[in-house]
Amino acid sequence: MRLYLDSCCIIYAIEGVPQFREPVLERIAKVEASADGVLLTSRLSRLECRVKPLKDGNADLLSIYDSFFDRRPLVLAEILSGVIERATALRVAHGFKTPDAIHLATAIEEQADIFLTGDAALSRCKDLRVEVL
Repeated sequence: MRLYLDSCCIIYAIEGVPQFREPVLERIAKVEASADGVLLTSRLSRLECRVKPLKDGNADLLSIYDSFFDRRPLVLAEILSGVIERATALRVAHGFKTPDAIHLATAIEEQADIFLTGDAALSRCKDLRVEVL
């Protein structure tokens, strides 16, 4: 299974309250335990997750995020031209914000089986299976 983690899910896994953290951690563990499991996210997630710790000068939290992004089998997908083209089409079709469109487009381009998010509005995208926590 190829599971794409929206940035909010990574934040939930690291900083979230148990009602959000536990379901994300369970999904990550399930994927990592599977022989064909792949965790996916965009390089945009790295940016979004690291801003607050950097702004707050919280080196410990920053280190936790950096360790998460260095883990295997996490695929940190680049934002290439195909992603931008698809994200543009998603914005036009659904009115998604640019970061959300980029995440969804990345998941589609990376052939994710599931896009995990905390944002119910993203379930309007029918180009892939969106699961909302």
